[in-house]
Amino acid sequence: MLYFYNFLQCIGLIVVGPFLFVKIILTPKYRGRISKRLGFGLNSLEQIRTFGSPRIWIHALSVGEVLSSQSLVKGLREAFPNGTLLFSASTKSGEELAVKSLTAEINFFVPFPLDIMWSVRKIARLLDPHLFILVETDFWPNMLHEMKRKKVPCLLVNGRISEKSFGKYQKYRFFFRPLFQTFRNISMQTKADAAKMVTLGVPAEKIITLGNMKYESLLPPKRGEHVLPDRKDFGIPRQANLLIVGSSHPGEEEIVYRVFKRLQQAFPGIFLVIAPRKVERGKDLASLAGEHGLQARRRSIPGQDAAPVLILDTLGELANLYAVCDVAFVGGSLVAAGGHNPLEPAVFGKPVLFGPYMDDFEEISRDLRQCGAGETVSSEEELFTSLDKLFGDISLRQERGRKAMEMMKENQGVTLRHVELIADVLQSEGADV
Repeated sequence: MLYFYNFLQCIGLIVVGPFLFVKIILTPKYRGRISKRLGFGLNSLEQIRTFGSPRIWIHALSVGEVLSSQSLVKGLREAFPNGTLLFSASTKSGEELAVKSLTAEINFFVPFPLDIMWSVRKIARLLDPHLFILVETDFWPNMLHEMKRKKVPCLLVNGRISEKSFGKYQKYRFFFRPLFQTFRNISMQTKADAAKMVTLGVPAEKIITLGNMKYESLLPPKRGEHVLPDRKDFGIPRQANLLIVGSSHPGEEEIVYRVFKRLQQAFPGIFLVIAPRKVERGKDLASLAGEHGLQARRRSIPGQDAAPVLILDTLGELANLYAVCDVAFVGGSLVAAGGHNPLEPAVFGKPVLFGPYMDDFEEISRDLRQCGAGETVSSEEELFTSLDKLFGDISLRQERGRKAMEMMKENQGVTLRHVELIADVLQSEGADV
């Protein structure tokens, strides 16, 4: 398969090479990185082997995979304080995020080679890793073959298979099965993902289910019970039904206010906390509430009269305040803003609603829906209907909250389990740890 792959690659480069060259020259995001990905200008990497052992190379495809890897990188730094951590990302955006967020833990940010045999071999020789870790996806035949040739163990971590990818892997099993076979172990997020790997012909003994690392990367900091807020400190009645709308964006607040007005008719005494993504918009949200016939006060201005709407226009209070709500809606999702972190309310066992635009948290929102803790609402009417149902049925709220807690519990300790697996592999290979 590898010879056929490289033969087709050569033919493809001959046919489309000139067009690719022009595109690279004209596109800054390619032009600035291509030479190093081909193996040129890498003299600075010669010093890598003078650093501590073990040398662990972590590779992520793009932004999503970099986010997933963050807790693992920090766990590896704690486990191997004298080791050398190398990190690569295929895309420029992924590389920029890694440099921004992982500089304290990573020794070298390195180029990921284009999957051409000579560039792969040159970069692999310079880095000379004791272990290669691939986060989620980005399978390249020459790269994986070179690791196998150099007897470098490879781990696939945080693996997942969507239905679309599963169909592709089945259709082209002759191509993907040898790639999967090169991994020493394959760590999948769920048992369902692991079962798909077995269906694709990967030996069951290679596969382990360790959970989704992205959870620990996205979880808010752990808090002791003594720092959790009290409703009275925010002027929220103890027995009131409480809806928190977190990280709202323009275009969503109007919808929320209209829905809240309707909820007041069904649930007298209901209370709303709305936290704009940009706290400087607090004054605008107060004016908007007035336009909708709602009394509102701002958290940033003490001494205001009691009102059924609290605008949380302060920094650092939202994540904790989710602990005392009955239902949470995560903003940035009814408008195309990518959504915000739904784990912040879920960690407290709260039912979570969000709109259809959860691009930045696609996996997490999917998992919340699948386990029954979260729900997507795509319109004002759907938001009202879901909130009306939840506030009218305490057992439903409790059931969804229980499922949220179960999901969070299943994904606790994911990083530690991965670090233990990595340490076992390194020790079995005789690496100096």
